[in-house]
Amino acid sequence: MSKVFVGGSRTIRCLHPEVRTRLGNMITDNHMVLVGDADGVDAAVQTFFAEERYKDVVVYCMEGVCRNNVGCAPVKAVDSGGKKKDFAYFATKDFYASLDADYGFMIWDGESKGTLNNVLNLIQQGKRVVVYRSASGEFLDVRSREDIVLLVSRCPSDVLQYLDKKLNLEKRLTETHQPSVGL
Repeated sequence: MSKVFVGGSRTIRCLHPEVRTRLGNMITDNHMVLVGDADGVDAAVQTFFAEERYKDVVVYCMEGVCRNNVGCAPVKAVDSGGKKKDFAYFATKDFYASLDADYGFMIWDGESKGTLNNVLNLIQQGKRVVVYRSASGEFLDVRSREDIVLLVSRCPSDVLQYLDKKLNLEKRLTETHQPSVGL
């Protein structure tokens, strides 16, 4: 059973019908779904799978305390290592979900640093990511540094500067290589 890390922006609270179709395909294909506990996409994805009564879902939470667990799914508790509750704290659970996943499906508003961080983590681990860009309604298959450059190339310059500052994007892109094995 393949494991898919599904995540996305907190600003997106409703799932586009095409995204719902892709999530439905995960049920049909019997994928294990790994999802975080944040508001927005995480909660919407949890709701989708709960409504579909799909049981192969694991919710990743810090210290085992979930902000959202709509379907009462099994929980993967991630230890904070004493970190304060900031971006790095919550990004820790996502990092572990990316490690456990075979590939990713991210739903991005074009600005969320957390979602882009997940894409970068997955690509740096040599894993494929499908990104749904909510602004344009398109799906992008991201497998390499060049694909990430294409993904962020549509961001306004101020957003790109923000993402670079928060995620050290320029440096991480330099360190990202072409995955040796694609899905």
